[in-house]
Amino acid sequence: MPHTTAFARNQWYVAAFTHEVGRELLGRTVLGEPLVLYRTEDDGTAVVLADRCVHRRFPLSASRLDGDRIVCGYHGFTYDTTGSCVHVPGQKRVPRTARVAAYPVVEQDSFVWVWVGDPALADPTTVPRARHMDSPDWTTVSGMEPIDADYGLLVDNLLDLSHETYLHGGYIGTPEVAETPIATEVDEGAGIVRVSRHMDDAECPPFYARSTGIEGRITRWQDIEYHAPCLYLLHSRVAPVGVLPGADGRDPDAFHTEITYAITPSGDGHVYDFWAVSRDFAREDEEVSAVMRDFNHTVVMQDVDALNLLQRTLGTERGGYQELSINIDTGGLAARRILARLAEEGDKPTERVR
Repeated sequence: MPHTTAFARNQWYVAAFTHEVGRELLGRTVLGEPLVLYRTEDDGTAVVLADRCVHRRFPLSASRLDGDRIVCGYHGFTYDTTGSCVHVPGQKRVPRTARVAAYPVVEQDSFVWVWVGDPALADPTTVPRARHMDSPDWTTVSGMEPIDADYGLLVDNLLDLSHETYLHGGYIGTPEVAETPIATEVDEGAGIVRVSRHMDDAECPPFYARSTGIEGRITRWQDIEYHAPCLYLLHSRVAPVGVLPGADGRDPDAFHTEITYAITPSGDGHVYDFWAVSRDFAREDEEVSAVMRDFNHTVVMQDVDALNLLQRTLGTERGGYQELSINIDTGGLAARRILARLAEEGDKPTERVR
């Protein structure tokens, strides 16, 4: 059996984009816990309950709403927003144990974050930020793909961008990505891994050529922040060769893109890959949005196919095989250490820098 990455339960995870949650019941599974999500009628507050009726375990996500209450589609047990059963057909008395779990929720930066661990430890201030996701200064395209692979494999994938050269050639990969050394910083206490790759003279891949109109070679900066266990931010900057950033890292002649991933394990060997691409240029241009959406979806599906294959391959390996790691794996190995520590500690959420 392949190695599985242990779950850190007392952490915040993305269960959905905010636009996915409405008056239609939505089913998701986070860390093996089936969830049902919806919004209240009056103020639109997001509600997350356990997605199994206490009576015969029928999925509440396959049921219906009556106002802000879920009516089980099998036998009519009815639950309010706190998870309490308020009606049982055929009798006046509601059994004392007739309730489902209600989970702490934070809506922030276009994500619905959920806490499936001990609710007493759920501190909303520890949710990591991705402010560009709903900022009026950025335009964002997004999507989600489920992957049949251990979530640690997706973390590895995103922290080692040298694979762009080989897996994503013709879209975002060029030879310089794999050839350029990386710089890695690890903040063990905060659970943050930073991996940077700065290319002074690189080929412009089609993803950026099509979206920016740049012709010729570029400077290209990739600065990753991974906030374990769930949020991954890639601060990307491209500009024609010779254009240098100012002291704040920005320049009017450069194009800035924020690539965001939320990495949410749905269960052992399964992960939700929430992705988004935000830009600060051509913000009203629908053609640029379409290019970025289509190209990034293709790139994500290349990762999906590769990780699905890798998971199946690892499942056929004999026990005791030796994994080889090199310099490009420094960030991924640091992330593995942090994830293992978070899972082992179990009862203390990571403190975040706001």
